[in-house]
Amino acid sequence: MQIFDPAQTAQALPYDRLVDALAQAVRELAAGIIKAPERLAVGIDAGGTLLCMPAVAPDLGVTKLVTVHTDNARHGLPAIQGEVVMFDSATGKRLALLDGPTVTQRRTAAMSLLGIRTLAPRKPATVLLIGTGAQAAAHAEALADYFGVAELHVAGSSMAKAMQFAAVLRARHPGVNIVPVGEGELAQHAAAADVVIALTTSRQPVVPAALPPHTLAIGVGAFRPGMAELPPELLHARQVVVDDLAGARHEAGDLLQAAIAWDRVQPLADILAGAAPRGPLAPVFKTVGQAAWDLAAARVVCAI
Repeated sequence: MQIFDPAQTAQALPYDRLVDALAQAVRELAAGIIKAPERLAVGIDAGGTLLCMPAVAPDLGVTKLVTVHTDNARHGLPAIQGEVVMFDSATGKRLALLDGPTVTQRRTAAMSLLGIRTLAPRKPATVLLIGTGAQAAAHAEALADYFGVAELHVAGSSMAKAMQFAAVLRARHPGVNIVPVGEGELAQHAAAADVVIALTTSRQPVVPAALPPHTLAIGVGAFRPGMAELPPELLHARQVVVDDLAGARHEAGDLLQAAIAWDRVQPLADILAGAAPRGPLAPVFKTVGQAAWDLAAARVVCAI
């Protein structure tokens, strides 16, 4: 069995291949070709959770085991730690062990790319990222790599954090104009963005309620019922699309708190199949993650 460290895992998951693999996995999950139960979450303590996410297809299977400890910064440790085990479906032979946080970061960013490719009315030139953590960094890389985004506006919980994060991104992406955004400037910068992506664990909406008709809003960070990044006003005004409907019913705090009727929430699989109508406004895309997306990443690794 081959063991991939974080750098090797990232190198094995180029975004162009990962986005296409995710589109295939979205279709196969909807068709029942991929079997992936809802993830099992076991509380460890007030700040810790163990997540187990299995998925099986005729060709390949994966199990992701990760721990999430939200207060790990004080220990000098990452909040998310874990691994993805890949195995051959026909024999059960273990094929590889991937770095779990790296897989999560890249396939989550790639799902946002797929959402933009599918739902945005035009190729994005300017994107506003709300959040300064690992997912925000992965999204910055993904947007620059896949779409060639030339301008990124980045907002944090404070201007100091936004400026620090912007400095890190400038060093990594010298060809991209990185603009730090203060909390009071969010509405102004959102109005100038083609896409607004929220990547926080906020319990209060962080995306402005009023967005231009063409601006696609994506909510990534809120993964518990008590969290919310997308405002109810925006969710009720626009078509709502989710990456995984079953998971969203339990985990999409934005939608749950806004009391969105589930019969008006469209799975991304329906959009990809051309089975859902498109409205005049850019929709809102909410992602919660799914083990099938880890399987998609494993397929990309197998193809290298």
